Amino acid sequence: MLISIEAMLIRGGTSKGLYLSGSDVDACGIAADVLLPALLGSPDPRQIDGLGGASTTTSKAAIVRPSTRPDTDVDFLFGQVDIESAAVDWSPTCGNVLVGVGPFAIERAMVPVRGETTDVRVHLVNTGAHVVLTVQTPTGAVRYDGYEEIAGVPRSAAPVGVTFTRFAGGATGALLPTGKPTDIVDGVEVSCVDAGVCAVLVRAADVGVAGTETPDQLNENRELLRRLESLRLQAGALMGMGDVTGRVIPKVILLSETTEATIRSRYFVPTSCHPAHAVSGAVCLGSALALPDTIARDLAPAAADSGRYTIEHPAGLIDIGLTVTDGRPAGATVVRTARKLFDGTVFADIDAARVTA
Repeated sequence: MLISIEAMLIRGGTSKGLYLSGSDVDACGIAADVLLPALLGSPDPRQIDGLGGASTTTSKAAIVRPSTRPDTDVDFLFGQVDIESAAVDWSPTCGNVLVGVGPFAIERAMVPVRGETTDVRVHLVNTGAHVVLTVQTPTGAVRYDGYEEIAGVPRSAAPVGVTFTRFAGGATGALLPTGKPTDIVDGVEVSCVDAGVCAVLVRAADVGVAGTETPDQLNENRELLRRLESLRLQAGALMGMGDVTGRVIPKVILLSETTEATIRSRYFVPTSCHPAHAVSGAVCLGSALALPDTIARDLAPAAADSGRYTIEHPAGLIDIGLTVTDGRPAGATVVRTARKLFDGTVFADIDAARVTA
C-alpha cells in the first residue's frame, strides 16, 4: 500500500532526520511505529528504499505538534529507527535532531516569527525536558546560512542557541540513578548519570583503550564492544531500567584526559562509536563534570566550578555552559546549527500485514 505524507529532511547538528507534523501523522492513519521505518527504509542495512542514511546518526525522525502545555510552544517526540529491523525506540531523545525542531516549527507556522531571533520553547516528550531554541529570523523567516561552524559538519550555517532546563532524571527519575557518583560494575568503576540522556561513564583505560582511537578503530575492536555492551546491560539493571537489551539507552561514554580540552570523550550510540558527539551526551557529560566524585570530575578536577566545559570528540570540539543550583545542574547551553535539506511529499510502501497487526 503506497502512502504519502508531507515532511522535511533537516540536518540538525551532526545528525540528520525526517521531520513530520503530528497532525499529518494523525491524518495518515498509520501508526508511527509502522510509518517511520517505512519512510526511512528499514529493515535494510542500506535503507535503499527510504530516506534513511544507513547509520545511527541518520536513521532518526521527529514528530512535532503544537503543545498543550502553557510553558512550551511545541511538543517534540523523537524516534530512533533501527536500521536492520522495523523497530522504533521512543525511550531516548536526540539533542542534534532537537536543533531542527525550531526551524521546522516556524516553517510549519506552529510558532510565529518574533523578531531578529525567535525563541521556540520545546517540550521533549521522550524525557520530559524543557528546551528553548533560539532561531535566526532576521527577515521574517528562518535563516539557514551563516558563519557558525561546528565540528563534524563541513559547512558553516546560522547558529541555533540551545538552552536546556529540567533535564535531569528523564529516563530514571534521578540525576544519579544508583544514588552514588560511582559504582563498580563487573570490576570496572563507572558513573551512571541521567541528565539530557542516561549514560554510563567509563574510563577508557579501564577497558584497555587509550580513548584517542578513531570511531572506526573502536568499532573494529569486537572485544571492546562486547565488554561495553556487557557493562551497559549490567548498569541498566543497576539503574532500575530492567533489561535494556535492544534499547538505545543507557549510552556508554568512554572518557580520558586531554590537554586540548576539558575532557576527551568517545560516545557510543550505543553499540558503535558516534562520529562526533551527541548534544544530549554533552549535557550529560557536562553535568557529570559539575558533580563531585564522578569519573568525569576525577579526570578533570580543575574544571570543577568553571561552568564552561569543552569536550574533545573524534570530529573536533563541542562547548557547553552549565549552571548549577543547590549542587544540581539546572541549565545547560550549547550552540549548534541546522539546515533544511528537503521539504515536500514523501512516499512509502506500507506493509498491509503490519498495518492490520
